[in-house]
Amino acid sequence: MVTLFWGLVWLLGLLYLFNERMGLVKTAAIIGAALLATTFFGLLPWWCQVPMWGLFLAGAALTHPVIKLPLIENAFAHLAKALPPLSETERSALEAGTVAWEGELFNGLPNWDKLTKQPKPALSNEEQEFINGPVRTVCEMVDDWQVTHHDYDLPGNVWQYIKDQGFFGLVIPKEYGGKGFSEMAHSEILTMLAGRCVTLSSTVAVPNSLGPAMLIEKYGTSHQKSYYLPRLAKGQEVPCFGLTSTEAGSDATSLVDSGIIEESEFEGKQVLGIRLNWSKRYITLSPVATILGLAFKLYDPNRLLSDEPNLGITCALIPTNLPGVTTGHRHMPLNSPFQNGPTEGKDVFIPLDYIIGAQDGIGQGWRMLVECLSVGRAISLPASSCGGAKIATLSTGAYAQLRRQFRTPIAKFEGIQEALVRVCGYTYLAEAVRKFTVNLVDQGEKPSVPTAIAKYHVTELGRKIAGDAMDIHAGKGVMVGPTNYLANGYQSVPIAITVEGANILTRSMIIFGQGVIRCHPFVLKEMHALQDNDKRAFGALLEQHIGHTIANASGAMFHALTGSRVAKTPDGPFKYYYQQLARASAAMAFVGDVALLTLGGKLKFKESLSARLGDLLSMTYMMSAVLKNFEDDGQPKDDIVLVKWILNDCLHNYWQSMQEILDNLPNKWLGKALKVVVMPYGVPRFANLDRTNRKIAKLFTTLSATRARVTSNVFVSDNPQDGLAIVENAFKLACEHNELLERFYDATKNLESDALSMSEAIDKTLQAKVIDLNEAQILRQIDKELYAAMSVDSFMPGELENKMQKSDRMRA
Repeated sequence: MVTLFWGLVWLLGLLYLFNERMGLVKTAAIIGAALLATTFFGLLPWWCQVPMWGLFLAGAALTHPVIKLPLIENAFAHLAKALPPLSETERSALEAGTVAWEGELFNGLPNWDKLTKQPKPALSNEEQEFINGPVRTVCEMVDDWQVTHHDYDLPGNVWQYIKDQGFFGLVIPKEYGGKGFSEMAHSEILTMLAGRCVTLSSTVAVPNSLGPAMLIEKYGTSHQKSYYLPRLAKGQEVPCFGLTSTEAGSDATSLVDSGIIEESEFEGKQVLGIRLNWSKRYITLSPVATILGLAFKLYDPNRLLSDEPNLGITCALIPTNLPGVTTGHRHMPLNSPFQNGPTEGKDVFIPLDYIIGAQDGIGQGWRMLVECLSVGRAISLPASSCGGAKIATLSTGAYAQLRRQFRTPIAKFEGIQEALVRVCGYTYLAEAVRKFTVNLVDQGEKPSVPTAIAKYHVTELGRKIAGDAMDIHAGKGVMVGPTNYLANGYQSVPIAITVEGANILTRSMIIFGQGVIRCHPFVLKEMHALQDNDKRAFGALLEQHIGHTIANASGAMFHALTGSRVAKTPDGPFKYYYQQLARASAAMAFVGDVALLTLGGKLKFKESLSARLGDLLSMTYMMSAVLKNFEDDGQPKDDIVLVKWILNDCLHNYWQSMQEILDNLPNKWLGKALKVVVMPYGVPRFANLDRTNRKIAKLFTTLSATRARVTSNVFVSDNPQDGLAIVENAFKLACEHNELLERFYDATKNLESDALSMSEAIDKTLQAKVIDLNEAQILRQIDKELYAAMSVDSFMPGELENKMQKSDRMRA
């Protein structure tokens, strides 16, 4: 027993020591001193001490140059073959942008100060006034049913209003006539607009993301900035950006759209320029655009500019009135009629100064796109999904409380509660990820990996939320009409899933594929050293990398054996979850290292494995966002049960992914060995209980502070005939008189007939003096509003016929 005790002390002590990363000399000194003490006091028998001394001395010998240098030479030769080679486009993509909190997670030992001390997201007074004023005004101006099913576009007065009020210049600097808003304000505005009308939010989103004001501001010449940015800010130019090719999709490296350097006449002068040919599709605002940003491959076969015939991906500004440019045709993305369509160009000639950045921008298009797309992914699509999610949460909680079956609100049925809690929990999670990621951008980061996580997971959460909300609403959600506030959002969910990189691609190739190289403290540097044949730099990096891997393996096992209870994390109501996040971070960093070093370049083609490794990074990132959001909200006690549900759900998904990774490693014995390190007690369980669902459901079926926080920035019309307003107003009235309603429904159980309408039951209970005249009047008002909230739209046969005929003309 004594040997077992001291053996366990040694094991935990070593794991803790390596996890602390004290440095080679200090660590060796502590181990040496502990060995001397063990030998002197005879704490372990000789047959334990001998191998321990042997390992210690062997480790020390490995630091001697005579032994170390040949090992580094062999490692250099092996890894030069194992690690994936970097193409120029891959190198540009990996080096573009910055690494923020995700780097701490990949380090395996997060510095919690970097998380907790990030500034809280906040809007300026000017930004908040714009949301309270023009944003709410334009939301009131838009009738989503009319836009989607009759006009197939925003009304002319709405187009004019968003131009006049500067909606196209939200993030253009004030010096160029824009609003100069923060990206957080930009995101908040799109979130509110998306909850009201997808067509409205899409129309505003494009000019403020890649379309192409951001490219001009960051990379344009002074002339391009001074000419185009004021015109874009005022809506004098309607922009779009053409990236997606018919054959290449959004993969800019596979573009077939091309430009050839040549001399030609332009506006009466002979100039050096580019002869362009392109065929693009899925381009938002293309049918109405006046200026087209275009990505293409530029060639110089006659060596008019350089000795290199292939000049690389380039971006240019194309006025759509130039000869050879075709726009105007429209796509109809899942019946959401925002202006989207193809564009083609045949033998279009432009001068070189139409290139974004002029000649300095030649060949820089790929880097421009990577950097700007990474920012755009953090804003437009997550905001759109969060807008729909908030509407779903607000309406579904209200509807579940109003809708009664068997004289009981359906919110009290456990099956409904399960779906309702997913709607509410995933909305909180999506919002936390959106705000956390946008806040990084506002702090000057260009975080390519977090924005990919935000784009993928927030849009996927939006898909789940929409499905559960529709299930709870049932017929109310299915019957399309002017008062249906779910159907258009539900139908348009796949749009966000597919654009700016389809979600399957984002999950299986980008999140971990970029993350393991971009966020890892050593891998990208090692790849550069390998490509530069710098063995000295490689050797130094390899030593650090080995120490990093040992530290993460030790941290993962130490936290696994101790339940992560001694991990150093912030105190507070979620200390336990910070500790679990510390364990998850170390395990992810270790397993990711092993997967990369054992599979090397083959990992590119193990897409399912890469996707699951990406899930590990995503879950740790999203947990971080949730914890930070709770802190930013002031740690409200009412939210604790909801936040715990979300964190348990993330941890459950994390460990399920870890199990699947280790089960699917090509080397099965390696997978089993890794399980001993990261999951010695089996797959950790983080189950949410039914009683938790009941507590959370109550928060969202009453006028709670939690419901208000999660559904903040939702637009509810002042028009009493608006579908969402009808349900919300009925809900508020019912909550205000909840005690009376409960007393009334209890009394109806004793009436002779249980088939009475509410109106008849009111009369009966009034006669029985259960309620008085004033209460009866209140109940009749509630009955009226409940009936309106439960009602669905219907049409005369002629109305549907006219609508279908117009739809047929539109498709033709």
